[in-house]
Amino acid sequence: MRFQILRDKRQRQAYAANEVIRQVYRYITHNQTVAPKIRYQAQLALHQYPQISSLAQVKNRCIETGRARGVLRDFRLCRTQFRLKALRGEIPGVAKASW
Repeated sequence: MRFQILRDKRQRQAYAANEVIRQVYRYITHNQTVAPKIRYQAQLALHQYPQISSLAQVKNRCIETGRARGVLRDFRLCRTQFRLKALRGEIPGVAKASW
């Protein structure tokens, strides 16, 4: 397995593990009705989490090759792997168009 695939998997796991708590802190920091001191404490707590647990760090990569460009989100495959699998009939519901 390529290093990029392993790193992507680790980033997705870190994001999933901290997603709920980070959303709570983000909601508190953006809520104008909460006292400024509490908002500031929530912002500090949010900055204590590692950067890898942020959604911005997760990049769409092909699960077969690790390629970062031309990735179809629904299938998590790059365009070349998608084409190969579709032609072999390995993706259900996808067929080559003919008319």
